[in-house]
Amino acid sequence: MFDPDLGRSETPEEHKKRLEREHGELLQELRALIPGATVLFGFLLAISFTQDFGDLDGAEKRVYYATLVCTAVALVLFLAPAAHHRLRFREGDKDHTLRKGNREAIAGTVASALSFTGVLYLVTERIFGTWAAVVTAVAFFALAAWRWWSFALLRSLRAARR
Repeated sequence: MFDPDLGRSETPEEHKKRLEREHGELLQELRALIPGATVLFGFLLAISFTQDFGDLDGAEKRVYYATLVCTAVALVLFLAPAAHHRLRFREGDKDHTLRKGNREAIAGTVASALSFTGVLYLVTERIFGTWAAVVTAVAFFALAAWRWWSFALLRSLRAARR
């Protein structure tokens, strides 16, 4: 069978082994991401019950809430491939599960970058003020986008031109 993603043919057994390997790699990557998002979510929940939380102004509370929601979304996206795999286990749906899980993992990194950006904004705003918080948040998100997505996307564009 010809695989357009690989640009070559592979036997059904090779295809099955590749999907198993790629699925294992995806789940392993998610195992590395989930604890960080879980800790951040717990931290965000905990600080809402502190005395100083009431001192946040309206804008800070909106940023806090958006950050909490982004973290929850990241967790849902990071956990979705494992849940999907459990529900579709042994139903011959590995290719779809892998493609779906890949998209969810990428979307989860976007939600995580937004979460980290929100946390940095809130901390910087409390310490140095709004202007410094905006600069820090924009710089951090640009760094995350550059390191997490830009290299891979540029490499894909170069490969597509060949």
